[in-house]
Amino acid sequence: MQILITLLFAVMMMAGLFLLLLGGVGFVQIYSFFSSAPKEVRDAVPVTKPERFKGQHFVGWIMIVLAFALMLGAVVIGAVLGVRDNLTFWQLFARFLTMILLVKAFDIGFFDWFLLCNSGFDFFARFYPECKPVLGRYLFGYNWKTHLTHIIGAFPVSALIAWICTLF
Repeated sequence: MQILITLLFAVMMMAGLFLLLLGGVGFVQIYSFFSSAPKEVRDAVPVTKPERFKGQHFVGWIMIVLAFALMLGAVVIGAVLGVRDNLTFWQLFARFLTMILLVKAFDIGFFDWFLLCNSGFDFFARFYPECKPVLGRYLFGYNWKTHLTHIIGAFPVSALIAWICTLF
């Protein structure tokens, strides 16, 4: 049962991450949100874009707030249920590490490989047609150092959250 709960929280975090991307790229459309994008995409994206409809940016910010609430909620509820169920440090560590690594796999597999590199859905090109010519499979792995840093960082972050949970 604990495994299913952990997977549910990971899916909640994945949904939040997607909502964050959709709100930022699709609605708020601030150039600084592209700081982690490949240089080719950053160069193709205009610094400012007019709103497609009145209140577009407001809708985007609401999506971003909801995304953070969803992701933080998954961690907090996962911690509260872990404490309630008297999970050990190692069980809590495994829960949070699994959640973080599954979200990272989603980031690499869905965002980078599918949406960015294979234009499988023309996600970015729908909001920024200017970047369509520069999207392609050659971009995959452009941020491998960042991904590796996040994966390595998942271990101490998971341990810290698990340790904090054991204090209760």
